[in-house]
Amino acid sequence: MTERDVLLNELAQGLRPMSEGIEGFDNLGQEEQSEVLRSLSHHCVQARCFAEDAPESVRRAGLRSTHTPAVLISRGRIDEQLGKIAGLAPLDERRKAFRLLLAVLMIADARRRERFCSGGCSHWWHRLPIA
Repeated sequence: MTERDVLLNELAQGLRPMSEGIEGFDNLGQEEQSEVLRSLSHHCVQARCFAEDAPESVRRAGLRSTHTPAVLISRGRIDEQLGKIAGLAPLDERRKAFRLLLAVLMIADARRRERFCSGGCSHWWHRLPIA
């Protein structure tokens, strides 16, 4: 577990305000932002996200359906689309991608927690202390 993984999971679980996550993301350099997006994409896949999560994720991220990350997540296999979203290069698209990938993680992890981990589990990210 890295400090970044802890932070991303705290954001996805609502243990930290989204504004703090966005501000932190904006303060990173381009390469670090790309690393964060790749980590988020990986976490989404690990949390077993589904294509059906796309519309609610777009809504929670506050994106319009015409924004590039929203268009991408709505097309094709979600694991492939998440990789494309994580690879977006323009700064304004990376910001949108960050918000969208966090929303996907929020939805997928909440479902996983409810379905598979409600009786307890060994996932460290499901035992984060409330700040």
